[in-house]
Amino acid sequence: MPASTESKPFPTAATRKTPVYTVEFRSADQLTQQDRLLLADAESSIAEHAGFAGLEYQQSNWNYRQIVCPSFPNHLFLQYTRTNGVGDTTVFSASIPRNGEGRVRIVPILKRGYSLFSPAPINALTISAFNRIRAEEGEPANADWLGNALCYAALAGSQPQILPADAEPAVHKPIPALNAAMDVQTQAHGMELIRFDDAASRPHSMEWTMTFTHQGKLIKATHKPASMESANPVPQKSAVARSWQVPPSGQN
Repeated sequence: MPASTESKPFPTAATRKTPVYTVEFRSADQLTQQDRLLLADAESSIAEHAGFAGLEYQQSNWNYRQIVCPSFPNHLFLQYTRTNGVGDTTVFSASIPRNGEGRVRIVPILKRGYSLFSPAPINALTISAFNRIRAEEGEPANADWLGNALCYAALAGSQPQILPADAEPAVHKPIPALNAAMDVQTQAHGMELIRFDDAASRPHSMEWTMTFTHQGKLIKATHKPASMESANPVPQKSAVARSWQVPPSGQN
């Protein structure tokens, strides 16, 4: 590929240091002592931002877990959840810079079971927060295109999982048609389009797409039901009794 169209921000030939195909979530008691101290320092900022978003953070019964994103070692990501009953759930993600360079940020996902604005996966606020997080992270954020996509999905409220490349559909058990791919759009100033199918999404698998400029800015995200591949059942042969035809007249 000529230098003028070199793949950016994500190199196409880089070896993934952490070749995971899902995002790990860890319970609150699994946080390291260092991250516990970091969270304690950020607690007031999280409360302030959640309050501005109308997420009723001052109420009790909040739980959190860590979103583990190896592509962003300089950030601690958390997902906060509060459930008041069936269908009454409030969820948001929080980003805390580990190196002191950056700001605490939140990504609203649900308020009492409903999206605050447009759905979090395609919301302009989610995209803006992710771009700021990438800028704070610096060059390490560009090392793994799939890791970026999975982390974005997790911050937007998903727990994504990609099937291995050799997965095969079974009868009555279709699978997503796509694992993951990155397309370099040479006719669009070298923009990179990342796509993957989340096989763990319920009630059906979902396809995520994210478009990044050559400068590394996420400008668009989409989230829609994934195309599926099915295995055709093997036709069952009917049990047929052996039979003979009555011979025509004049034949024995």
